[in-house]
Amino acid sequence: MNKDLYRKLSPAQSTHPVFASLDHPLFASRKEGEKVKKCSYPLSTAGEERVDQRSVVGVSRYTSDNSNCILTRDLSPRFPTFAQSPPTMLQVTELFIYPIKSLAGISVKEARVTNMGFEYDRRWMLVDEYNLFITQRTVPQMALMKVAIEKDGLTVTYHAEELFIPFNASTNSRELFTIWDDTCTGEYVSKEADAWFSAMLDMNCRLVHMPDDTRRLVEQNYAPENSIMSFADAYPFLMIGQASLDELNSRLTEALPMNRFRPNIVFSGGQPFEEDLIGEFIINGINFQGAKLCARCPIPTINQDTATRGKEPLKTLASYRQKNNKIYFGQNLIHEGNGIISVGDQLLVKSFNHEDRFMINEPAGKY
Repeated sequence: MNKDLYRKLSPAQSTHPVFASLDHPLFASRKEGEKVKKCSYPLSTAGEERVDQRSVVGVSRYTSDNSNCILTRDLSPRFPTFAQSPPTMLQVTELFIYPIKSLAGISVKEARVTNMGFEYDRRWMLVDEYNLFITQRTVPQMALMKVAIEKDGLTVTYHAEELFIPFNASTNSRELFTIWDDTCTGEYVSKEADAWFSAMLDMNCRLVHMPDDTRRLVEQNYAPENSIMSFADAYPFLMIGQASLDELNSRLTEALPMNRFRPNIVFSGGQPFEEDLIGEFIINGINFQGAKLCARCPIPTINQDTATRGKEPLKTLASYRQKNNKIYFGQNLIHEGNGIISVGDQLLVKSFNHEDRFMINEPAGKY
């Protein structure tokens, strides 16, 4: 189709499989010949044909008879079911766990899904003297602290120094800790951990742990009631498609690794930014749902191997992934169910997002 008909869609969205053919099985034709009072595009020439974007996965074709817009085909979404496969196979290619918030992540072959997210994921966090969370946003050298999950605890390595944190370490001193505008209960881990991190980062800080009985709610605007998470910013999972990073790297002079964006789940297959559109999906019997696009903070500009800051990738992303003064890359997820997911598992897509908040529009004249 003529891309002029898709001015409101980015190139990645306009080439998405659901737009590739008006006869795609996700669509059903109905209301043939219905007259409509208004189209998104003015039609002035008799017989002129336009496509009106009604939703991410539903478009309508109109023609004009000089006086009316006549709906000649209403292609409403018919979401896939278990008997229907997505247009291309989506497969988990990488999984990451970040035991201590904002420290280096761990690439794993499989991860256990708990009610808070991946097991061990951001169950520990550094805080300042006011019990406010500390991240790479203000302390970029945290990126250089490597974490390993051992049988009985965590090992943190920074340059030649090492700290072991037993899973059962606790002072039994509980306090309220603040993450953005959210507060939740945690407990201080140990004086030894506090002293080690304070010395390594050259600042006063303390290590805290989230007990199993803490109930920190996920952002309730886009999540089921009583959904909980760990010390993550707002959601238990972040998912990014490898095709999205590849597309971004095609615009950069120097390619960037996935660790700049700190996802939990990376998948292959599909189109760039397909994660924007994915609604409900299943991995190994566990239900997930795309809840909210991830607005990026400055952390992706920090080299995770050197802790140095730059302008990319946010400078480039701002040119085509910006909406309402926020830059988006990746999809935050909510979930239902527990179990194991592994590299190689398939994403079985059940539905697609079609609300305007999932739309990232390419600037006019871009193509």
